[in-house]
Amino acid sequence: MPNDVSYTPEEVAKILKISKFTVYEIIKRGELKAYHIGRKVRVEGADIESYKQKLKGVSAQLPDVQQQDSSAEALVICGQDIVLDILTRYLEKQFPHVRFLRRYVGSIDGLMSLYRGLANAVAVHLWDSDSNDYNLPYVRRILPGQPTYIINLLYRVEGFYVVKGNPKNILTWTDLTKPGVRFVNREVGSGARVLLDEQLRLLKIRRQDIYGYGDEEMTHLAIASKVARSEADVGLGIEKVAMQVNGLDFIPLQKERYDLVIRQEDLERPHFQALMSILKSPAFQNEVSGIGGYDLSLMGQIIAEV
Repeated sequence: MPNDVSYTPEEVAKILKISKFTVYEIIKRGELKAYHIGRKVRVEGADIESYKQKLKGVSAQLPDVQQQDSSAEALVICGQDIVLDILTRYLEKQFPHVRFLRRYVGSIDGLMSLYRGLANAVAVHLWDSDSNDYNLPYVRRILPGQPTYIINLLYRVEGFYVVKGNPKNILTWTDLTKPGVRFVNREVGSGARVLLDEQLRLLKIRRQDIYGYGDEEMTHLAIASKVARSEADVGLGIEKVAMQVNGLDFIPLQKERYDLVIRQEDLERPHFQALMSILKSPAFQNEVSGIGGYDLSLMGQIIAEV
């Protein structure tokens, strides 16, 4: 990548393999240098390289699977739900000298990061149609030989975002193939994309029969916004986001279990003991409950040891 070339946030997103919304966020936080030409934002190639080198430096400081030192300088939490941002804030209050870093990636990319030692806690919502279970089959496949705990965060409802009034009467997975229905999809590796693809496989629906299957967005909010702007007729996401965007109806399809995956050996470390205590604390649960749209009945419970 030439250092003397400037890039738009969209181009930076493709280079770093993150969403453009994450690019704007790291620019806002001052982690990536940028400048304006009129109303346009530009980032120099040299600054992108500098940011990548900083990330490599952070990765080098992360605890590997053999490390038990609780004084690590950085811990990475992967996942996109706002509950993880609240959890990170609580952890920062208890450990002000530790850097808790958030990576806004999908479930499969998060598990791959945990496998490679580039993440410490990963939120996942991956449905397996063979077992009708969430997360456990994927953790076994993607993290072979690495003992982990699967800890429940919450339950959410996945469903369709449709324009207010649902004028095209979109109610089921097969309705995505209706003539004239424009779909907007999540990116490969996200839990919503896995749910969709598993349902299509079960129903023997061909991807090419869904208009817009290849039109991808990186977040539930981006999907909902696109439907609300009538740039698509339907998208898949969680109920919580539908409550935040005007002009939408929500068609519930499936209740999903949203879990946190950590290495078993990490659980005794102070940061993770604090994490477990926070999840079970009335203060944290009350704050999350106040947001609405979540079932917290198993929050903080260990669902499985893998």
